[in-house]
Amino acid sequence: MDPQGQGQTTSLQRLQNVEKRIVRVLELAGGVMEEMANPSGTRKELVNSHCTEFMQLVKDIQVTLREEIKSACEYRPFEKCDYVPRISNEICCKKLEYVIAQLDEMNQTIDESGEGLRSIPMEL
Repeated sequence: MDPQGQGQTTSLQRLQNVEKRIVRVLELAGGVMEEMANPSGTRKELVNSHCTEFMQLVKDIQVTLREEIKSACEYRPFEKCDYVPRISNEICCKKLEYVIAQLDEMNQTIDESGEGLRSIPMEL
């Protein structure tokens, strides 16, 4: 498998973990609500424990999502593509071939003109 596929799988796994954390956050919130509605009173240590875990999970979710968003913004699928430089190079080569052909024609014209001038008798 190519490295890009592995990177996408890793990203997908991290997002799936975020989803699981979100489910856990909702479970914790529900647990606290049930505890608050308990007619026999709330167990303070349970509420504190749930709230602490809730806050930690929310922070973890935020960090992971920020990293994933940043990673998605930095992703450039054609960054390592050499098409543009390769085509530019081919165009430059064609231009050089054209210039060389023009120079060859000019040299040939000069040579032919020089031969024509030599065949004309010069009188002083």
